[in-house]
Amino acid sequence: MVNESQQLCTFTVDRYTFGVEVQKVQEVLRFQEMTRVPLAPWVVRGLINLRGQIVTAIDLRRRLGLPDAPSGVSPMSVILRTEQGAVSLLVDKIGDVREVSRELFEPPPVTLGDLGRDLIHGVYKLPEKLLILLDAEQAISSAVGRAKAAPGRGENGTGVVAPGVKESKTDGRIAR
Repeated sequence: MVNESQQLCTFTVDRYTFGVEVQKVQEVLRFQEMTRVPLAPWVVRGLINLRGQIVTAIDLRRRLGLPDAPSGVSPMSVILRTEQGAVSLLVDKIGDVREVSRELFEPPPVTLGDLGRDLIHGVYKLPEKLLILLDAEQAISSAVGRAKAAPGRGENGTGVVAPGVKESKTDGRIAR
């Protein structure tokens, strides 16, 4: 049997190590200034001007239900190629490109639950740690396309989340 391998671009979010297929990565960047977008989903931190191309920046911490990064810590960007164009995943730290053996791969356990199973393809069992293979398309599409209110956050009835915004159920007006 041939030992097949896969190249992954790795990064960390909180204490977790993730990887995405190298072919999906356009580039990795240090912190880029972002422009916030009113009424954007909670996980969308803003827009980045990437050499004239406007790119949506998705906070992977928020997408994964993790606490925001400590104050003063700037995220880094993993720019991914998608059918809709480039999208930035904001991560804590960029890792290396790692070649991993498919023999070390395990699908997500059935006990993980739907949300976790939707966001990951599985896990590589490396000698020093587990490397989570992120389903980048699912993380992006579900973050932007089907945004849900975060705990304690308002939702305006269109699936768009904005902190502190609530919609009146009687007349649809937005109250702050």
